[in-house]
Parts: sequence; structure tokens; C-alpha cells
Amino acid sequence: MANIKSAIKRVKIAERNRLRNKAYKSTVKTLIKKCLLAVQAGEAAQGEAALRLAYSKIDKAVKRGVLHPNNGARKKSRLARKLKQLEAPAQTVAPSA
Repeated sequence: MANIKSAIKRVKIAERNRLRNKAYKSTVKTLIKKCLLAVQAGEAAQGEAALRLAYSKIDKAVKRGVLHPNNGARKKSRLARKLKQLEAPAQTVAPSA
């Protein structure tokens, strides 16, 4: 444990921030999981709603510095791609003449 007053304060602040960041990351993971489960179940409307919530929380985490901007963009891109695959009908390849 630190002996200097300012160092003690920094330790307390760092712990408080760590717990806040942990809560944000946990919430983001939960919302991503809900979105993926809806997509897996084939429920496009529920997946769309879950996607909106996940996007919002990811953006807030990026804004607050919990996630790196590229990390947030990657998570959003992967979610959108999964949902897009669900909405798009299976395309058949026509033989070329």
C-alpha cells in the first residue's frame, strides 16, 4: 500500500474506475450475447432491438474510454454482419450459361 497521501488517493480512484469499467464491459458483453441469441433463434425483430441497445452501450463505453474506438467499431460491425445474414435470404448460385 502506498504511503504518500496523493498515491493513496490515486489507488482509490484507480480501483473505483476499474470497477466502473468492469461494469460497462460486463453490460456490453451481456447485450452482445442477447443480440447473438436472438439472431441464432431466427428472431429478426428482437435481434434488431437488441442490436440498438448494444450499439448504444458500446458507443457510451467508447465515449467514456472503457473501450478503444476500434474495438467498439469491430464489435458493432460483427453484430451488424450477423443480423444482416439472418435478414438476407439464402442466395442460390445460378449456373452461368
